[in-house]
Amino acid sequence: SELHLSGVGGKCICSVLLNTLEGKATDKLVTALSSKPHYWNSTLDLSAVQEMLPLRLKTYVHTEAVQAALAKYKERKMPMPSKRRSVLVHSSVETYTPPVMHLFCLTGVPVNSRVSSKIQQLLNTLKRPKRPPLKEFFVDDFEELLEVQQPDPNQPKPEGNQMSVLKGEPLGVVTNWPPSLLAALQRWGTTQPKSPCLTALDTTGKAIYTLTYGKLWSRSLKLAYTLLNKLTTRNEPLLKPGDRVALVFPNSDPVMFMVAFYGCLLAELIPVPIEVPLTRKDAGSQQIGFLLGSCGVTLALTTDACQKGLPKAQTGEVVTFKGWPRLIWFVIDGKHLAKPAKDWHPQVRDASAEIAYIEYKTSKEGSTVGITISHASMLAHCHALTQACGYSEAETLTNVLDFKRDAGLWHGVLTSVMNRMHVISIPYALMKVNPLSWIQKVCSYKGNLKSLYDWALTVAIRRPPELGGPPPGKAVLSMNCLSFGVIRVDTEEKLSILTVQDVGQIMPGANVCVVKVDGTPYLCKADEVGEICVNSGATGMAYFGLLGITKNVISSVTGLLGFVGPDYLVFVVGKLDGLMTVSGRRHNADDVVATALAVEPMKFVYRGRIAVFSVTVLHDDRIVLVAEQRPDASEEDSFQWMSRVLQAIDSIHQVGVYCLALVPANTLPKAPLGGIHVSETKQRFLEGALHPCNVLMCPHTCVTNLPKPRQKQPDVGPASMIVGNLVAGKRIAQASGRDVTQLEDNDQARKFLYLADVLQWRAQTTPDHPLFLLLNSKGTVTSTASCIQLHKRAERVAVALMEKGRLNVGDHVALVYPPGVDLIATFYGCLYAGCIPITVRPPHPQNLATTLPTVKMIVEVSKSACILTTQVIMKLLKSKEAAAAVDIKTWPTILDTDDMPKKKLANIFRPASPDMLAYLDFSVSTTGILAGVKMSHAATSALCRSIKLQCELYPSRQIAICLDPYCGLGFALWCLCSVYSGHQSILVPPLELESNVSLWLSAVSQYKVRVTFCSYSVMEMCTKGLGTQTDMLRVINLSCVRTCMVVAEERPRITLTQSFSKLFKDLGLSARAVSTTFGCRVNVAICLQGTAGPDPTTVYVDMRALRHDRVRLVERGSPHSLPLMESGKILPGVKVIIAHTETKGPLGDSHLGEIWVSSPHNATGYYTVYGEEALHADHFTARLSFGDTQTIWARTGYLGFLRRTELTDASGERHDALYVVGSLDETLELRGMRYHPIDIETSVIRAHKSIAECAVFTWTNLLVVVVELEGSEQEALDLVALVTNVVLEEHYLIVGVVVIVDPGVIPINSRGEKQRMHLRDGFLADQLDPIYVAYNM
Repeated sequence: SELHLSGVGGKCICSVLLNTLEGKATDKLVTALSSKPHYWNSTLDLSAVQEMLPLRLKTYVHTEAVQAALAKYKERKMPMPSKRRSVLVHSSVETYTPPVMHLFCLTGVPVNSRVSSKIQQLLNTLKRPKRPPLKEFFVDDFEELLEVQQPDPNQPKPEGNQMSVLKGEPLGVVTNWPPSLLAALQRWGTTQPKSPCLTALDTTGKAIYTLTYGKLWSRSLKLAYTLLNKLTTRNEPLLKPGDRVALVFPNSDPVMFMVAFYGCLLAELIPVPIEVPLTRKDAGSQQIGFLLGSCGVTLALTTDACQKGLPKAQTGEVVTFKGWPRLIWFVIDGKHLAKPAKDWHPQVRDASAEIAYIEYKTSKEGSTVGITISHASMLAHCHALTQACGYSEAETLTNVLDFKRDAGLWHGVLTSVMNRMHVISIPYALMKVNPLSWIQKVCSYKGNLKSLYDWALTVAIRRPPELGGPPPGKAVLSMNCLSFGVIRVDTEEKLSILTVQDVGQIMPGANVCVVKVDGTPYLCKADEVGEICVNSGATGMAYFGLLGITKNVISSVTGLLGFVGPDYLVFVVGKLDGLMTVSGRRHNADDVVATALAVEPMKFVYRGRIAVFSVTVLHDDRIVLVAEQRPDASEEDSFQWMSRVLQAIDSIHQVGVYCLALVPANTLPKAPLGGIHVSETKQRFLEGALHPCNVLMCPHTCVTNLPKPRQKQPDVGPASMIVGNLVAGKRIAQASGRDVTQLEDNDQARKFLYLADVLQWRAQTTPDHPLFLLLNSKGTVTSTASCIQLHKRAERVAVALMEKGRLNVGDHVALVYPPGVDLIATFYGCLYAGCIPITVRPPHPQNLATTLPTVKMIVEVSKSACILTTQVIMKLLKSKEAAAAVDIKTWPTILDTDDMPKKKLANIFRPASPDMLAYLDFSVSTTGILAGVKMSHAATSALCRSIKLQCELYPSRQIAICLDPYCGLGFALWCLCSVYSGHQSILVPPLELESNVSLWLSAVSQYKVRVTFCSYSVMEMCTKGLGTQTDMLRVINLSCVRTCMVVAEERPRITLTQSFSKLFKDLGLSARAVSTTFGCRVNVAICLQGTAGPDPTTVYVDMRALRHDRVRLVERGSPHSLPLMESGKILPGVKVIIAHTETKGPLGDSHLGEIWVSSPHNATGYYTVYGEEALHADHFTARLSFGDTQTIWARTGYLGFLRRTELTDASGERHDALYVVGSLDETLELRGMRYHPIDIETSVIRAHKSIAECAVFTWTNLLVVVVELEGSEQEALDLVALVTNVVLEEHYLIVGVVVIVDPGVIPINSRGEKQRMHLRDGFLADQLDPIYVAYNM
């Protein structure tokens, strides 16, 4: 984009590359031009200046188009969501509250499918593989799934003829042209020593120093001599000809740079000019370090002032920057240089093909490459520029560009010396303060500057008319056609047009062609946009050290996109670096920036501080726009602006923006000349390190290539399924534990039908045998119970119930006790009195408001006639605080059992039949349903017997239990099993681990326990709390543990169990010891690993097939694989079958369905379901619709599958493994597919290091993701895009709402399971106090 001022000083034309200026400078410039006419002589026509401002910069023209486009949209008031009023402090803005909202829209086109490039490389390397590659494992077969872009039949196609290669005018023959650049310097330095070469200005615009050709020659000689002769290491010269040397000079010191550059050339060293590193973490600095390392640079030249300003280590030396090689820094100020010896003369050779200097270039992705320029091409480039610009000897040239690279170097350092020109170097800092400075200097020095820059060469240049150049051309192009790479002229009335000016004609002595951007570089047609390629003696030779890329770069690819127009003028429409291909259409980052800036320009964001780039999400480019927000912009204004930007870009470019982020002023990484470092910004966005203060995400608009929603097939009948399985040779998926009727302990089992009888029998036969040991947090035994003690305490409780409580046989009693022996004694007391016990977790004294209502609900729903508890809890239940949470007047009788009279029970109640009710087991499911199940005496003893057989429990055994004793298997192990089998239980209340994490493992080690049980929360506490302290735990020895079982009602958490095993391996824990159990409401113990039998197996299934209710086994590490671990062995007496969730027919091996169970210890039914009673009617009495229709099964409500393995079990049969996938009630039905929350949560937790925990649920078909943030609040908004990306990428779902909360907000039950429905209720009732809520609507 160039600015032309015709007629200054009669002859010359000035042009400046405005797009290197920050936006503020551009605005100031236009204002200044119009306000200060006295700077110009009378020939200047200001309207001509405005006319010649390229239309890319004519914001007012573009603004009109954008305003017209926005007028089509109705004013939409954006919903401002609620958010935390906490204060967010940013580095540059004092304080303000972060916003919370996202807007979503809906339209679009699908995308092309491509095999991911890494896999493609892998396939390419297997040119002749020994066997065909396993497609399922190596190729991400998303082609089958994702919508494939169907080309629009109406899209424009190029129709012109194939273009031919354009040839520039031949290079003229110049008499007396020096044979090399150094020869020119020698000539002028010795024949015209007083002639001015370079004038440097300070930031006020005053000339501070003029370097003459004589001085340049003598100082360069001194430097060359010093570098070659005075720098030594171990008596060897440090440098030899051909070595690379870094040139580190600030933009304010062109004089020293020029001396250093020519000094290196004279010493036959290769200069590598780079930017001055300001901090250890400069944007792109690491990549520069990589370039220096690969160039083998060991020495950096700099000035005294610059060296003082570099960051220093404590030794006083310059620090080693991140990724940089170790450098020696050499200051080239006069006092450090030695005078050359009389007999020393540099060799000034003719220009050859050897490397002269290396110029660095940064790619779109941020990687830095060095381009090698030979002496011959440097000379040819100078020749071509001299001819094209009509440079003559002793002319003056004003340079506002960076003199270290590109056009600033080629014109202001190389070509100028060739022609003995005088360069006025205007520092960038002055341009920022006073944008008119360069025009003032043009007037005062009668200067001349012109050029367009790129790949170490000049492509084209606009000639002054007196050199025979054609008049400038202008093209008004349709943006829609450009997005398909086709050139179509449009009218200026249209909104979506791009007006471009030519960049002049091809350089003398060069050939230019335009080649296709994608695929093989064929020549384009005349009306097609492609990449401009140049072949000339003046271009760079190669990428330093990168032979592969160099070979692929034909002649010289410029990275510019354009076409050749009439009069052989070259038009550039954009840069390859800014190209974004969305759904098969190309968009240019610069054009999108221009549109964004035209929306109420500069009111909310800084003009030059805006970056647009694309990120790949779900196999297509998605556009991201990041801008720096002005500190005074209010939140509502910012959102209004963001939504208008989205509308404008949609209208003008017909493309959706995926994410729009505003960051505080001065926080985006800067490029060397003050613009935005785009690749670094993109990197920060993807790493979640951008810290925006406003975000708007619109995945609904952009993501148009999601797989089609699943259409459910018409139901296949169960009979045809069975036939299908038989035909396919699949066995029906059913399995069972050992047959209990055949076992040797049958007589004993009949004797042990009632647990009350068992306790009396043990009290008589082994009265002093210890049954229970309770530990406190210090690991000391606080209470014990032998058989006789337990029996006597139970008798006392029974007497109290009858006498004090006046209860009848069959009355229900709630036992509200902390974990301990009291709970067990009162349970048996109820059995002795013929009452029905219900164990209830006591309310938390610090959290009565949330825990007491659950206690009240269980007491009411279970119809308890009496509450037994301790004196402390009794006071709590009747306290003022309790009255605030529940109606305390409606409690039933409350008895405390702290000091009961020692009375003997006249007669112990004996049930009339084993089918009578023994106890009620109440539990709140993860979906928030409170369900109580009835356990008969027969089921209770059968449960104890199964566990006894599986774990080989008998009186001489000890087991350690770290579980809550209130429901499910935890209750059975805590209260029932020891009495039945006679083994000793070491009881470790999980709550005690909060003050002593190592309590459970210390107890296991101290008592040399072989069998232990815990919950996932206990395992997680140990893994997190002891992970760093394994050294302190040397006293613990876990080699005694044969099995450690995690009691769960969910899919095994394989990562947690594996990290636990790895972590405590050093303490002797066997890798095979850890396993999981599985139970549910209808049967609390279906699987349990036990002490014998094969180890649990792990399989890998395809997560996408799982969404379609199919099991597809894959290899470990294949794309979308999900590991599932077997949930322990099926218990003796238990039969399991897999049934179809809808037809209720049996399924085949390795098919996903609902797990149904039949066993003597199934619960006999729900006592009550608080919630959805009707849904649960057939849970206990289900029959298959086909096949074995006689057996009565209980439905577990869990999805899973059975798979016959190669292993053999104790009976010598092949072992059937049961894999639990997840609860049916928890699954999310989205897009016709079934998702398990845990899978989405696992992906989200991996997305960023600061995500501590995550839970998902649906709300009116929107997917809501709640994320606990474990970092500083300013990271909160980084997570929005990362969460949206990962869920799209791995699950093909669009997140509707992202809620960011503090750690600990996601509710978890005693088993360590997330209570997602409680969370949902809390979210809807606005009780979460979120840091942020982002609505992607």
